[in-house]
Amino acid sequence: MTVWDRPEPPMRPVPLDRERIVAAAVALADEGGLEAVSVRKVAARLNAGPMRLYGYISTKEELFDLMLDEVQAEILPEEQPRDWREALHVLAHRTRRAALRHEWLADLLGGRPALGPNGLAVGEATLSALDGLADIDTVMRAVETVSAYFNGAIRREVTNLRAERATGLSKHDWQRARGPHLTRMLATGRFPALSKAVHDGTDVDAEASFATGLDWVLDAVAARLTLPPA
Repeated sequence: MTVWDRPEPPMRPVPLDRERIVAAAVALADEGGLEAVSVRKVAARLNAGPMRLYGYISTKEELFDLMLDEVQAEILPEEQPRDWREALHVLAHRTRRAALRHEWLADLLGGRPALGPNGLAVGEATLSALDGLADIDTVMRAVETVSAYFNGAIRREVTNLRAERATGLSKHDWQRARGPHLTRMLATGRFPALSKAVHDGTDVDAEASFATGLDWVLDAVAARLTLPPA
């Protein structure tokens, strides 16, 4: 029985339900990441005993499932775009924005399928955007490919944001600090491709890089979405 199938226990003197528990857990994770979330800490924030929470959740993993599903409600668009490409574009960018609001989301993306109501709705919106454009196996590979791209790009961006906070150095500050070492290494002539990238490449921000990469992946998917003649 999943956490969504199991009924909640009756109310006690301290008002408590899964909605309050999840909201407290999300707030803790927003402040300090997933490592800041535990049943005891959530209970303390709600002024309830830890054992009370076990009437609503059995494990911390179930709590993470509920948190993930809560945030996936932010990913669902209000209306499903008619065009498949626009639909996947919207879902990818809404996932990125949700992860920037809740950085811990990046740690939960790409795992086993989310089976909560919002997770299932995101999956339905993704697959229905491609329905009828190719056989189901091609559609599944297309969805996996697009998801693998934006999950990886989001994780990289969040990792960089965490590194900035941990070191106190912005991307450009870090580059300047490492500049002398990199210059010496490139001057050896052993890394011509890297040297060209450093000296001739255009520096773009994370949002522009994300959008460009997504467009390229969608271009590749479009080439596969042609049903053979009946």
